[in-house]
Amino acid sequence: MMQKLLRLFIFLLLIRPIILILIGLKISGRSHLPKAGPAIIVANHNSHLDTLVLMTLFPLSLLHQLRPVAAAEYFLRNRWLSWFALHIMQIVPIDRLKPSREDKLGGCSQVIEQGGILIIYPEGSRGEPEAIADFKSGIAHLAKAHPTVPIYPIFLHGLGKSLPKGDFVLVPFCCDVLIGKPLVWTGNKRGFMELLSLQMSDLAAQGKFPDWE
Repeated sequence: MMQKLLRLFIFLLLIRPIILILIGLKISGRSHLPKAGPAIIVANHNSHLDTLVLMTLFPLSLLHQLRPVAAAEYFLRNRWLSWFALHIMQIVPIDRLKPSREDKLGGCSQVIEQGGILIIYPEGSRGEPEAIADFKSGIAHLAKAHPTVPIYPIFLHGLGKSLPKGDFVLVPFCCDVLIGKPLVWTGNKRGFMELLSLQMSDLAAQGKFPDWE
């Protein structure tokens, strides 16, 4: 109980003010967000701020359902970072050294089966600012395993400038969040991946963002 209260206060008094006031968000398509789980949130990945922004989009009443995916070897190598990641962010750690895809994605499936809202980055790791890298097929395997669970594409713009990869100094810079309509498993891996990539590209195009400098 104390841990849940601590998590709530950290998001209410620290994380949400930083994201909503210090940085600021311009949100398009908020009505498309799920009102409850199970659901999968799929987003591009440019910054450590990405997960905080995505979790801030939801009301605090859904905080307990939000489970971001992250590489275990990155967050679990430091005692205090590990505690924050597991108990405050409630990450789903992915061990990329495990030999089978089923072993790697087992924790993700468990979250979905328990009615959670999974946050996943199909690019696998943070890429270059505002450049969408090719999506890895893990998201297709999750969609196939849970064919009725809605998948919500979200394009994030500007966070690579607020906190670029490799930097640790936060720069106030209003960021854009474009939320698309949900899709589900199409019955075909190639078709599903093409549809997801197309929706993400369409969201990026809707913003009519200038070239990144």
